[in-house]
Amino acid sequence: MSTEVDLEQLAGAAGLKVDHVREVARRTLAEDLQWGPDITTRATIGVDQRGTADVVSRQHGTLAGLPVAIAVLHQLAADHNTELIIDVIAADGDRLQPGSLVLTVSGPLRTLLTAERSMLNLLGQLSGVATATAQWVDAIGDHQCSVRDTRKTVPGLRILQKYAVRCGGGVNHRMGLGDAALIKDNHVAAAGSIKAAFDAVRDSNPSIPLEIECDTLDQVRDALAAGADLILLDNMDTDQLRAAVKLAEPYQAKLEASGGLTLAGAAAVAATGVDYIAVGALTHSAPVLDLGFDLRA
Repeated sequence: MSTEVDLEQLAGAAGLKVDHVREVARRTLAEDLQWGPDITTRATIGVDQRGTADVVSRQHGTLAGLPVAIAVLHQLAADHNTELIIDVIAADGDRLQPGSLVLTVSGPLRTLLTAERSMLNLLGQLSGVATATAQWVDAIGDHQCSVRDTRKTVPGLRILQKYAVRCGGGVNHRMGLGDAALIKDNHVAAAGSIKAAFDAVRDSNPSIPLEIECDTLDQVRDALAAGADLILLDNMDTDQLRAAVKLAEPYQAKLEASGGLTLAGAAAVAATGVDYIAVGALTHSAPVLDLGFDLRA
């Protein structure tokens, strides 16, 4: 890419709003700088010292988060009234090897080192989500089944974490509580039955995507009879999943397996014929990808 990285274009191509990306960058920097400037860097590095740093992967993984990483650099360049030369080498979604070069940035060393931790925190966290997602996608193999995320996300990072899931080859579940409906056991208990809950949501929101959570095959039958076209199969074993797929065939309803899933068992679950596998761990407990920020000698 050009050394003049167009953040708005980069964010737009990723399906992200540039204002949101910039706000996350500002909040992240504020965590480090709320007690004052980087005193260590200011004490050890002269105001006129310049250099170049490389962001490099330390391990195998999948990259995600370049728009917000670039936003951190742009924000600090503006705050320090200086210019940085940024050369983006890799792209979000790329599979990285140990030693893979992600980007290089040149400019005042004080600015570079102040940006280091905020930028790596975001890149590492989001790349960790993308890496975990890619592992599930790889485990499913050629089965016609997609990996989906959940709302079990780090507060404040949902939009970016769900973007990272897409970078890893997964697909997104609902973004929040208002863009799709998910009838769960507590809703059923309060409404009195699956049909009553389904009818109440459908009557008030005729066109919104609607999913029903089922713990048993009898509940699957009730959900199908009510008119559900998407059913979440919670904590069912592979025999139950296959039976649910058979029940849904005449209705052409889509099915999503969730709960108690493991990477080792992903292919077997996908082989039952479900359309989706929902994995909360993609966002709530994915290990951070180890990325380094290395100053050139």
